[in-house]
Amino acid sequence: MKEKKEESLGVTFTGDVTFNGPMFDIHDNEVVNIGKPDKEICKGKPAKVKKNDENTDNNDEELFKFIHPSIDSEQEIIVHNEVTRLVKHHGIQEICTYLKQMADEKKILLPMNPGMAYKELTRIGMPQGSGFNEKTFQKHYKR
Repeated sequence: MKEKKEESLGVTFTGDVTFNGPMFDIHDNEVVNIGKPDKEICKGKPAKVKKNDENTDNNDEELFKFIHPSIDSEQEIIVHNEVTRLVKHHGIQEICTYLKQMADEKKILLPMNPGMAYKELTRIGMPQGSGFNEKTFQKHYKR
């Protein structure tokens, strides 16, 4: 079997790191190629969610309302971003399935009324066009 050669940039980060450029998630053992993004991908500006520091209590955007109360403030932002990405890039069935999974993992609380959940998801960026109406959402909610 051939051995996989790993290449390193030789960059070490300590303390707080700020990156002003296209955002991406890197997970354990994931290979990421960084290059210029396509113009089609970068048409809009990313949503601004400000981290809650000890010095600031205001956010540029209100967080997702149904975050589980046991989640700490740093994890709240991560869960909010996760739900925001979910509703912007997936269909109703995938959204409902993943919301149920997040509720099982105790990251969010799902309301009994699907109308409340639909309003909150549209507030944070879920489309409202064809295939994303409230009736379709209620059909797949909590299945």
